[in-house]
Amino acid sequence: MTDLLPQARAAEPAAKDRTQAAAPAPARRAVTGTRRTATSATGTRRRLGPGRAIPFARLTGPALVVLIWWAASASGYLDPRILSGPGTVASTAADLIRSGRLQSNVAVSLQRAGFGLLFGVLAGVLLAVAAGLSRVGEYLLDGTLQVKRAIPSLALLPLMILWLGIGEQMKITVIALGVAVVVYINTYASLTGIDRRYVELGESLDLTRVQFIRKVVIPGALPGFFVGLRLAVTASWLGLVVVEQINATKGLGYMMFQAQLYAQSDVIIVGLVVYGIFGFVSDAIVRAAERRVLSWRRTLAD
Repeated sequence: MTDLLPQARAAEPAAKDRTQAAAPAPARRAVTGTRRTATSATGTRRRLGPGRAIPFARLTGPALVVLIWWAASASGYLDPRILSGPGTVASTAADLIRSGRLQSNVAVSLQRAGFGLLFGVLAGVLLAVAAGLSRVGEYLLDGTLQVKRAIPSLALLPLMILWLGIGEQMKITVIALGVAVVVYINTYASLTGIDRRYVELGESLDLTRVQFIRKVVIPGALPGFFVGLRLAVTASWLGLVVVEQINATKGLGYMMFQAQLYAQSDVIIVGLVVYGIFGFVSDAIVRAAERRVLSWRRTLAD
């Protein structure tokens, strides 16, 4: 019977040709159209994705903005008293670096944003796990945090000043509150969005609570957590700008506020550029960590 298999395979095309020849013309046209469709589907496949990613291509947009800014300044469309040109801003940044003023303010701002981000991420993850894995935790925490989400963290500044004073503790707490809510919302959504079939599979395999969290909960929640982490990094910088204008003697926000009093637009722009660089670099770091941790996923971003 093994020897008959090649003969049967060789005879199949001839049999198909005889069947098509004997079939009516409409049937032959239908068979031909189906074959052409299959060929086009397998041979010349249309690409629907965004295409292959190019390294450092995300810098194209910022570079274009700087180019337009430079062209408008060089052509005289921008009043230097309102918006300084790129050359003036670069010269001012060099002077601030030589005097050490920029480095000292950046170090203080990084410390505040770093502590606020750390405490906020830890609190957001713990709250999301407590609310996502327990009905009691959900009933106690989710409603309260949804109400907090509707209240901007900056609106709590008067209370924070009354409770904590105007020192570093208040500034870090305000930043952490904004970060915690963002991380909680995204992580909690991922936890509650895990497919129920995975939970039933874990139950059928008699997984322990620890095994269930390690093999089902953490992989399912990581995509949402990284989305929340990217938004949290942005929230930490936004909160930092505001809190550094309240009884601060150091920091980028303080430096920009002082420049506003003396109409130094070049110093203000230097601070904005530093904020933008920090935001872009921190987002790129989170993206790289996400690609590494979630390397098992294939997404449009790859």
